Amino acid sequence: MDQSHRVPMIGRRGFIAGAAALGALHHPTGALGAMARDADEAVFTTAFPQKGRMILQRTRPPLLETPFEVFDQGVYTPNDRFFVRWHWAGIPEQVDVATFTLTVHGHVDRPLTLGLGELLAMPRIEYAAVNQCSGNSRSLFSPRVGGAQWRHGAMGNARWVGVPLKAVLDRAGVKAGAVAIRARGLDEPVVPDAPAFAKSLAIDHARDGEVMIAFQMNGEQLPLLNGFPLRLVVPGWYSTYWVKMLSDIEVLAAPDDQYWTKMAYRIPDTPHASVAPGQAGYAQVPINRMVPRSFITNLVDGAQVAAGKPLALRGLAFGGDQGVAKVEVSADGGGTWRQAQLAQDEGRYSFRQWHLAAPGPTAGPVRLMARCTNTAGETQPLEANWNPNGFMRNVVETTTLTAA
Repeated sequence: MDQSHRVPMIGRRGFIAGAAALGALHHPTGALGAMARDADEAVFTTAFPQKGRMILQRTRPPLLETPFEVFDQGVYTPNDRFFVRWHWAGIPEQVDVATFTLTVHGHVDRPLTLGLGELLAMPRIEYAAVNQCSGNSRSLFSPRVGGAQWRHGAMGNARWVGVPLKAVLDRAGVKAGAVAIRARGLDEPVVPDAPAFAKSLAIDHARDGEVMIAFQMNGEQLPLLNGFPLRLVVPGWYSTYWVKMLSDIEVLAAPDDQYWTKMAYRIPDTPHASVAPGQAGYAQVPINRMVPRSFITNLVDGAQVAAGKPLALRGLAFGGDQGVAKVEVSADGGGTWRQAQLAQDEGRYSFRQWHLAAPGPTAGPVRLMARCTNTAGETQPLEANWNPNGFMRNVVETTTLTAA
């Protein structure tokens, strides 16, 4: 399925008319009846609104993983197969677009309360960007770590349309001495005294002109589970900063000391965010920019191929917070590497497809590997990192086949 074409942007009238037809998001108490297990014991569900067949990691709050075969269908991830990750289960079941507002307050000259119509009337920006969970591929960490046991499907790529966060902040008038913005959405904790989910960005980053308040995803309104009606898009950074159902932006005059920035989503301040299991006493920093990754998408681990017949390989790569400079492929477990052909460049933050015709393998096991180098010269490592949160895996992955 080729999704590389652009689709018309939605205007204010179409946005509101479409929203009225969304209906309610019902917690899928009957979801277990819609599940099936494949050979790898993944649990599938079709019980969530506006979503197709997804891997179920958790029901409350919903954590839905994109089946890996979807990534072989095109450079853009369909909205109904785009992964879902929430921190709290208190998610509104519907949003009234007529009364919904975005509030901007704090260290500003003019506090704002903006309706959707006002935001939709502002000048727009558009770009492609990968949204990836910090713990994508966590299930492959060794030793194992706690948290959602994602494989590679806690990521997706979309064309986002919205308003630059900078334009909204400029309208509010950021005062001298501002150091950060803190964004939060409509989701609420379900236990007393738990911290509402909110994330902060340094003020210069928030005002770089690229951070977006998005209202459109792949030419359509955001699915409710992906943040309708607004979400923050922070291109090149992990999805913890991409606040869904965005409703409140506070400009801060001091560093953010709330839980989700000060305590959660922190990584070792070491190369590749890596430490030895059991190691203690290392400095930590908030997780931030993504790092390059590449995947073979048209062959799965354990597949059988014909000995002596050339292999037509294809896959996806992304450069983290940079563009993709090259992808190299090895068919002998990393002994030798051949450069793949890159498909159309959809932008520095996007997935990029690649193709390679590899020589026919001899009979026996075949170990395929793909590695990405980004435009800053950063290349995926051959050894996996490890940290106790299972964050930022970007080792060169291996697909093992049998040639017969």
